[in-house]
Amino acid sequence: MGILYVALSAFGGGVVSALLGWFESGEAFVARKFGSSMLRAVLAGAVFAVGYTYMSSVVAVPDVLCAFLAGAGVDVLGNRLAGSIKK
Repeated sequence: MGILYVALSAFGGGVVSALLGWFESGEAFVARKFGSSMLRAVLAGAVFAVGYTYMSSVVAVPDVLCAFLAGAGVDVLGNRLAGSIKK
């Protein structure tokens, strides 16, 4: 059950990062941009869930918090990379 918490936390971090980025931009909602952030959040959640199954069977609160921050970081890094590739 703890692995599910890690996956959901990483996914939630990506979602929160995407929402905060949209709020900060002041632009109209663009579903394509938000969809790509959701895809990165799902991938981050899956990768962290698999990673934690190999690392430990016990998941504590710090693990869930780290997964949340890492999910947010995956979204931010993905946006930066996508922006630099488009230029």
